[in-house]
Amino acid sequence: MTPTETRRRELPFWLIAAILLAIAFGLVIGADASYRIIFRAVASGIWVTVFVTVIAYAFACLIGLGIASAGLSRHRLLREVATFYVEIIRGVPVLVLLFYMAFVAAPVMVAAWNLVTAPLQAVGLIEPASIRDFDLLWRAVVALVISYSAFLSEIFRAGLQSVDRGQIEAAKALGLSRFKVFRLIVLPQAFRTVLPPLGNDFVAMIKDSSLVSVLGVQDVTQLGKVYSSGTFLFFETYNVVAYVYLLMTVSLSLAVRGLERRLQRHRDFIGDRR
Repeated sequence: MTPTETRRRELPFWLIAAILLAIAFGLVIGADASYRIIFRAVASGIWVTVFVTVIAYAFACLIGLGIASAGLSRHRLLREVATFYVEIIRGVPVLVLLFYMAFVAAPVMVAAWNLVTAPLQAVGLIEPASIRDFDLLWRAVVALVISYSAFLSEIFRAGLQSVDRGQIEAAKALGLSRFKVFRLIVLPQAFRTVLPPLGNDFVAMIKDSSLVSVLGVQDVTQLGKVYSSGTFLFFETYNVVAYVYLLMTVSLSLAVRGLERRLQRHRDFIGDRR
């Protein structure tokens, strides 16, 4: 089979169809005045969606890596705590966790803060905190961080366990400390292994970030809901909302697939050299 025939067979026709559909709908938005108004109304919430997704995912990755490391620890207490956290959090739906954080955990946290800082409040150094000081946006971010950290910890755990044990033992034999073994040997190899599934979960978080609209956070979904309820243009509004999310998720999915192919070529190249 010639290279031209191979490329033709591997040509992603679904991607061509998706691009044509995106271009067609983009032309509709540009030509129709009502769609242009809706797009401008909804587009102002894109930065909120991106902000929530990036911040929540970054902290979820950090916490997830810590939980995965604790789950692989030699100390049984750390392993049990990590397993308890993962199993409990993964069993709670994200939407329920959002409500719990917003209306149960947040008031408790504010009350605890006021209790701890009561002496400082008594002398006038700080003002008593109010539940309104804990913005709904940050309550949503904390809920997403807690939820996704449990799932990401399992990805990190699988990546850490995929590193050849012989390399770890060899590094220890050379006199490297446990921290240096983790930083120089384990983490780089595990990161290459878990990068594709991490990208897939990032795409999933973009979609799950739409759940923050139930708390009134002004993201794409919430702005679409407000606009459609005021104009009764539900069909047009949610077409635009779906279009915005598809642009973000499909673009990131393609980036993740390209990264997977690049990593695979890199592994094949190293294997050939060996």
